[in-house]
Amino acid sequence: MKSQSWLWSLIAVLVLAGGSYGVFVLFGEEPLPQGIVYGNGHIEGREVRIAAEVAGRVIEHHLAEGSKVSAGDTVAVIDPADARDRLRSAQAELASAREVRDGFDSQITTWRHHLKNAEKQRQRIRDLRSRNLASSSDLDQEENAVSEARGRLESLQRQKDAAEEQVAARAAQVALAESQLDKAEVAAPLSGTILIRAVETGEVVDTGQPLATMVNLQQLELKVYVPGDILNRISLGDPARIRVDGLPGDFSAKVGRIDDFAQFTPRDVHMPDERVRMVYGVTLVLDNPADALKPGMPADAWIRWDPDAEWPATLSVPAR
Repeated sequence: MKSQSWLWSLIAVLVLAGGSYGVFVLFGEEPLPQGIVYGNGHIEGREVRIAAEVAGRVIEHHLAEGSKVSAGDTVAVIDPADARDRLRSAQAELASAREVRDGFDSQITTWRHHLKNAEKQRQRIRDLRSRNLASSSDLDQEENAVSEARGRLESLQRQKDAAEEQVAARAAQVALAESQLDKAEVAAPLSGTILIRAVETGEVVDTGQPLATMVNLQQLELKVYVPGDILNRISLGDPARIRVDGLPGDFSAKVGRIDDFAQFTPRDVHMPDERVRMVYGVTLVLDNPADALKPGMPADAWIRWDPDAEWPATLSVPAR
């Protein structure tokens, strides 16, 4: 009786095992065809920090998290009062420098006239001297007059050149003050979506302090890892398909970057083989016109490195 019970138990185990194998063969995922490699990772976006280029108090902002902005849109305003004061001061200093510079013009014109007359008088005395109608002291006097006029003119020209440099320096200060005033209005560097707001109206910010983080959700990336024996078969531009849990259908992508260095498989990436093997990162770029994808979403990806390979009707995830 006990032997029959043991026999029936063995038969039941074999039948159960055979049935399980049959179900696996019938309903199990088909292996990927040659020419297609699988990988997974998390959707990423290129984040850009919007920072203040001038220090001051934030008097206005349009940095609602999740809101869309276009390149050039004003997303924050820093109190421009100080910048306006600096601009007015720089403009006044520029006007003063120009007045000083222009003041030399009339003096230079006068002394050029003096030099011309002195040279004519000297020539006249030379002619008289050649006929013994003028003394050597008369000629020396005219030579001194020419030298004085020429020296005075050269001095005035040097002073004017220095004043011209002052005008240029003051003009540069005005340009800088105008630039600082323009930077009081913080513009979005690109079109995208505000992810994180790091400032509130009324806060005082320093130069370079981040005000917000934004990302272009229209163009996202997914970095997957492939073994070295597959890497040499993958090329930039190879097509890929991406699937995200909870979203219908697949998303088209292409290979955008391939790492030049190997690394151990990251801990948060599941690979069919041993975790300790060396792998290479492959970055897929994909368009996201409907904003369905968000940074941080886990995703599966299939890269077709063989252009002759056919996409299977169902893309399966290899058994881990």
